[in-house]
Amino acid sequence: MIKKNTIVVLIIIAVSFLISIYFYPLFPDRIASHWGIDGNVNGYMNKFWGLFLMPIISIAMFLLFTILPKIDPLKENIKKFEKYFDNFILLIFLFLFYIHVLTVFWNLGSRFNMGQFMAPALGVLFFYSGVLIENAKKNYFIGIRTPWTLASENVWNKTHKLGGKLFKISGIICLFGLVIPDIAFYLVIIPVMFSVVYSFVYSYIEFKKEIKSK
Repeated sequence: MIKKNTIVVLIIIAVSFLISIYFYPLFPDRIASHWGIDGNVNGYMNKFWGLFLMPIISIAMFLLFTILPKIDPLKENIKKFEKYFDNFILLIFLFLFYIHVLTVFWNLGSRFNMGQFMAPALGVLFFYSGVLIENAKKNYFIGIRTPWTLASENVWNKTHKLGGKLFKISGIICLFGLVIPDIAFYLVIIPVMFSVVYSFVYSYIEFKKEIKSK
């Protein structure tokens, strides 16, 4: 039986394609497709790739999210937090759709600070990533997969408990980019990079502690 979230994701992808098809004749040959940290356009694409790249990426990601969990040697563990994983997948596709819509609106003549509009969306995505990480059981596909978390169930659990909190805090910090657009990029990048690096180092330290205690 097809999951409700899967149906919603497929609808999102279909709508993305329909939007691109509808606006294709209305757009110039080259359209804005990339924005710098100051929120200004610094990259262009021909209109086909500018309009269809995100829907095509969405299809590729849908296939990956469908196949990879099924071939994971620890796929039974993924089923233990399937609800959180399914919701995360839905959020990913909503995020991609959001980027697609922002790109279309910009090229239709709307002007706004892209970083300011991206910050809250990334904040929600990172916050829920924290929820997913906190609930993730050991596997080779989802979570903080370092050599040390994969080698020890205990280190996995400790690292994911901490990493989940860090990502949720990062998500909250990202939201401030909505009201401080000039530094929105840094409010996104710095907390997330810190969370990734700290979780990586923490997993190594905890693994060493575990080895010494034996």
